[in-house]
Amino acid sequence: MPRKKVTDISGNGGVKKKRTSGKRKERDFSSDDEFDYEQENNKKPGKPAAKSGLQPVTVADDVKEKIKLDCPKVKGQLLIFGATNWDLIGRKEVPKQQAAFRNLGQNLWGPHRYGCLNDIQVSCVVSGPCAAHSLLLTTEGKLWSWGRNDKGQLGHGDTKRLEAPKLIEALADHVIVAAACGRNHTLALTEDGTAYSFGENKLGQLGQGNQTDAVLSPAPISYNGQPLVKVACGAEFSMVVDCKGNLYSFGCPEYGQLGHNSDGKFIARAQRIEFDCELIPRRVAIFIEKSKDGQVMPVPNVVVRDVACGGNHTLVLDSQKRVFSWGFGGYGRLGHTEQKDEMVPRLVKLFDFPGRGASQIYTGYQCSFAVSEMGGLFFWGVTNTSRESTMYPKSVQDLCGWKIRSLACGKSSIIIAADESTISWGPSPTFGELGYGDNKPKSSTTAQEVKTLDGIYIEQVVMGYCHSLVIARQETQQEQERLKKLPEYNPRTI
Repeated sequence: MPRKKVTDISGNGGVKKKRTSGKRKERDFSSDDEFDYEQENNKKPGKPAAKSGLQPVTVADDVKEKIKLDCPKVKGQLLIFGATNWDLIGRKEVPKQQAAFRNLGQNLWGPHRYGCLNDIQVSCVVSGPCAAHSLLLTTEGKLWSWGRNDKGQLGHGDTKRLEAPKLIEALADHVIVAAACGRNHTLALTEDGTAYSFGENKLGQLGQGNQTDAVLSPAPISYNGQPLVKVACGAEFSMVVDCKGNLYSFGCPEYGQLGHNSDGKFIARAQRIEFDCELIPRRVAIFIEKSKDGQVMPVPNVVVRDVACGGNHTLVLDSQKRVFSWGFGGYGRLGHTEQKDEMVPRLVKLFDFPGRGASQIYTGYQCSFAVSEMGGLFFWGVTNTSRESTMYPKSVQDLCGWKIRSLACGKSSIIIAADESTISWGPSPTFGELGYGDNKPKSSTTAQEVKTLDGIYIEQVVMGYCHSLVIARQETQQEQERLKKLPEYNPRTI
């Protein structure tokens, strides 16, 4: 039976807002200093989320599932390489208030061990393609953070930058199983499915029902529905998935990245464009596919299994191994052969065939990846904006036959753990995040094995804006000896 054509895809019967025309420039990473937030500051701090008439999602206790999420099974030692001058990453200069830190933190061109973590078993490491801060989970479910902290995104109750990982005391009584980093905000997920958020909240990206400059300590999001099982962060928005496979979003709706059929723009006084932000988690109500002749059809029975966010776009993997994408369409990062923004999740056609589904999804700042169920890696979007964009998912031929275990992409560099090797590549300029070592090439346009990690089995790879973090296995005496030969990084502090 053919799928029914849909004309209104607003998800809640809302009226579409008129879009302003004209070419939009993607916001630069340093723009948190330059972007004019005057309209947000004029709003009263802690303003309730009454504007949209939305109430926090609530489920009666007797209907609510009782779950206990497992901590990641991985365990090993954390290694770091790339830029560690946290306040300068992605900016032309260090902000005046952080001037004392201007020369603190160097570029590490090869893998280093953190001296303070020699006895810590790490089970998961977290950063993001537009993040200059990082998180790690220990095997006991404790969350540590370090890096840039202008907006309290480290969760320590202050805005003091941290050179090395430190336990988040406010969450020490909880078992944390997952976390996510946005540009200046952080989400953490406990074993019972509760999400905490902290950091910048000017655009409602913390989901706490208000808009404030910064929240310095972890607080629960405004949500009392089914337990959550996944969290993800874009630059200034967030996504959470519940145990039933429902997706919720909150934060800045620019480019349609929240999936609610609107970019949230409206013209305020003096022609100033403002955004109608979602301050509490709101369910993404509809998923669609588009035919070649432009017909829009709803896709039923979407049960979300995984979610990944780039700077301004999102990918979802569902229980039927289908991939959906939406948000900012520039450079082909959505994989729909056009550069149009998508306001609601749209099916990526390539993975909608029997035996051709996806098993893993990943996002970079302005690109997307999927590993097919046959093990092939597909890429779309762009890592180098001066080169041609890939407008739809294309197989990465260099990695044919490799079994990919973990993949991460920062602003423009890519790192992969596959089989017994670690592979990376990325265009210049780089800051050491490729890990090739001192006096070695600084960039590569083709996939290269990271020789500095030869003989070291990498369990997980993660990239921030221009730094890399990997978890190295240390189960045997031989593996421990190899790790001990790596240099130790003990950062200077003020």
